[in-house]
Amino acid sequence: MKKNLFKGLLSASVMAVVFAACESQVEPPMNDLDGAEYVIASSVTASNSTTNVLISSSSLDSGNVSVMGNGLVNDGATQWVFYKDKYLYGLTYNQGNAATTRSFIRNAEGELEARSGEYAVKRFTTFGVYDKYVMATSTGNGPTEWADENGYLPKMFLVSYLDVEAETFTANPTGKAYMSENFLGNGEYVTLAGILERDGKLLSAAVPMGLSQYGVKDGGGKWIVEGNEDLVKTEAGGSGSGAYQKDELQWTQYPNECWVAIFDDASLTSKKLIRTDKISYACGRNKSQYYQMIWAADNGDVYVFSPSYAKTMSDPRQQTTLPAGVVRIKAGEEEFDPTYYVNIEEKSNGRAFLRSWHIAEDYFLLLMYDSPLTVDKTFTANQLAIFKAETGELTEVEGLPENISGFGNAPYCENGKAYIAVTTTDSYPAIYVVDAKSAKALKGVTIEATQVNGVGKLKKINI
Repeated sequence: MKKNLFKGLLSASVMAVVFAACESQVEPPMNDLDGAEYVIASSVTASNSTTNVLISSSSLDSGNVSVMGNGLVNDGATQWVFYKDKYLYGLTYNQGNAATTRSFIRNAEGELEARSGEYAVKRFTTFGVYDKYVMATSTGNGPTEWADENGYLPKMFLVSYLDVEAETFTANPTGKAYMSENFLGNGEYVTLAGILERDGKLLSAAVPMGLSQYGVKDGGGKWIVEGNEDLVKTEAGGSGSGAYQKDELQWTQYPNECWVAIFDDASLTSKKLIRTDKISYACGRNKSQYYQMIWAADNGDVYVFSPSYAKTMSDPRQQTTLPAGVVRIKAGEEEFDPTYYVNIEEKSNGRAFLRSWHIAEDYFLLLMYDSPLTVDKTFTANQLAIFKAETGELTEVEGLPENISGFGNAPYCENGKAYIAVTTTDSYPAIYVVDAKSAKALKGVTIEATQVNGVGKLKKINI
């Protein structure tokens, strides 16, 4: 991996992009980088080549920063995960020739530095921070010795543990079997969406995925709901995250319910399951990624969001009839609050959302779709809204640019504000500062790059 700090000029191709963009706009003053704590994961693309750079900034509220003389070149990442302002993980799939996962710090001199460890983290569909770990999970086949008489394997959770202090990596330790098959007692296997630490326990949404080949054959087909026999695939097909196998019943038969798993610890070996029929399963979906929709407010109440993505299923039997909504688990409780429910679609002209994040107090940021969820999937997530959980109020964010082409993967939140990267079609990307209480956005720091994928804070540490 290339680890040098930019001390001089960028490559000619990168400079071409920077200077070309400079010609078309007037830039605000450069940030003073003394004492810089913020980190912006950016990339610059030119001549079909992309350079990934971690940039330091002393402010996210104003000014501009450049990759020139201020960047740590890296291999990029699928997701950037900040751990308690101390470590930054570039979490990357290990597929084909993909780059490995590694972590970064800000050293005692204030410079960004790559740590020595590199890890081949396998495919993951969700991720998060729990205790001393950055964890990533997906669902895949169990050991070959568990095959049934047809040779079909049950599903299990595939878990990666990155111990941030020890700088070690463990994937499904020997002897650990994280069973995903028949996880809810209805025969279907699940995948996890989101990782939330609360009172020492690990909470995650259990998203039902349908019947695996193993589940279809179990008990002579006893888990197939009567009338759904034709949903079982007769041959393999599909592609990417929509691929399926012969004898599989793809996607859940129970779209009108939401399950949350409350695990005792990171081992995922003991759990409590809770269910509600007020919302559909709690995750935002984009290809193979299952985004977190379970977040704690500052008072300890946990809010569980459902975009009702099952509205996009092609078969009516697998479509949810429930609108996008929110339910709650009160602080100190391990059951859904029967008195709380908010219909998001009722407040948004029928629209749902792709992602959600906690900002502060009981304020949450939602990445909204521009139109209702439909089977033809013509909707686009290009708007922001603030949700105040106690009152159920939903407010569209004002002050964003008109020509948005994309957002960063996640905001950085502090002092009641969400700092989120916004990319437009005609200028450099910038961090926009969204005030939770006013639901107004102001343009913050501008980044001289092609794209921004993550933002957060790293304080100096001695190693």
